[in-house]
Amino acid sequence: MKITILGCFSATPHSNKNPTAQLLEMRGHHFLIDCGEGTQVQIRKAKAKFSEIKHIFISHLHGDHFFGLAGLISSFRLLGREAPLHVYGPKGIKEAITLLLKIGNSWTNYPLHFYELTATSSEVIFEDEKLWVKTIPLNHRVYTNGFLFVEKEKPRKLNPQAVEALGIDKSQYHNIKQGKDATNASGERISNKRLTLDPDPPKKYAYCSDTAYHPSIIPIIERATVLYHESTFLDSHIELAAKTKHATAKQAASIAQQAQVGTLILGHYSSRYKNLEDFVTEASSVFKNVQLGEDGKVFSF
Repeated sequence: MKITILGCFSATPHSNKNPTAQLLEMRGHHFLIDCGEGTQVQIRKAKAKFSEIKHIFISHLHGDHFFGLAGLISSFRLLGREAPLHVYGPKGIKEAITLLLKIGNSWTNYPLHFYELTATSSEVIFEDEKLWVKTIPLNHRVYTNGFLFVEKEKPRKLNPQAVEALGIDKSQYHNIKQGKDATNASGERISNKRLTLDPDPPKKYAYCSDTAYHPSIIPIIERATVLYHESTFLDSHIELAAKTKHATAKQAASIAQQAQVGTLILGHYSSRYKNLEDFVTEASSVFKNVQLGEDGKVFSF
């Protein structure tokens, strides 16, 4: 699982501060999560391939989270895209994007599918044989969802020492990897569990964009491998966080601690703060494994 932070600052872009967008690589997928202004430039800086992005998840319809989407969709067209693009976001996103494309005479020549979200409880919005994605209802000034990306359990792995010690012929390895039992040279049936190793535990990535402190999400994100949680303010501005329905670094850490996640990544910082390390300092007083999200930074788990 690889997370590339394309932008992690709140509100208006600056020369060195980009609004929210991330790329998540997971089980062969390349998911784009949120798409603030300048996202396509950040994708190029990250040397990621536009053609690999087939699913885009938009948390809410505030400009710093989706104003880059129409431009990206238009660029896909100019680059000759043919593969379908799937966009998941709040009700209204289809109207907003298609109106811009229509006015600009930039309608796509590839299939563009919108999945508009309205549910206020968590729901599965994407699933294939490798993973599934469900919403994380958040508490912001407009309808907002985070997203939970969960790997399905992988097949058991061949145990080279066991198959050799039990005299299993190599011609049976493929069937063993498919979960079948095997037979040794004496005709004895050997159970698959004796010949294989447990797979790596499934990874879970919880993305929580703009939200006030919202403990209701804890059962949804419990024991996530990684939690990205907005931390717009420091504790000195907790009243402003409540007023604008954002969170502080300490509040993000409290969610991480209660949900027993593996790692917390902070982001969505207000530009009023000059030293981002202060966010880590505050969050670390509550939850120890804290990472600072920064534009262009890559995390691998």
